Amino acid sequence: MKQESYELFKSAGIKDITDVLSKELNSRNEQAFWGDKVVPFTEAILSVLIPLRDAKQLYTPEGISVDELTPELFFKWNDFVSLKSLAFKVQRSNKAEGESKTDIDLKILGDYLSHYNVNLEDELLDFPISHYNLHQGVSNVIKSLL
Repeated sequence: MKQESYELFKSAGIKDITDVLSKELNSRNEQAFWGDKVVPFTEAILSVLIPLRDAKQLYTPEGISVDELTPELFFKWNDFVSLKSLAFKVQRSNKAEGESKTDIDLKILGDYLSHYNVNLEDELLDFPISHYNLHQGVSNVIKSLL
């Protein structure tokens, strides 16, 4: 992982991070199919992780608090099951009281997940396995770019 990636995730905004990914995609001549998937996927994840980072409320998919947004933490959330779980966890914390309360806009993530047939009303309902496999591929492309 490039050192620049750590600095980027530590303090940059969504646009800065996605701009770096877009430039890397263009410089490597990745297939347009992947280019059309990488930026929206990254935006969806970061639309939640960056507000959590800025509020100092980051955690792993296992629920362990962490101090910094790193590429490794970002990749843990790249798992489509974990991403779905993140949406429901933040939805619950948005409704919570006290220190665990968040006020994070879930529109970008929600729109993204619903585009891939993730039911946002019932956490127990599954989504098509093909979407999981697609996102594993997208995650691998992002890893190669960073």
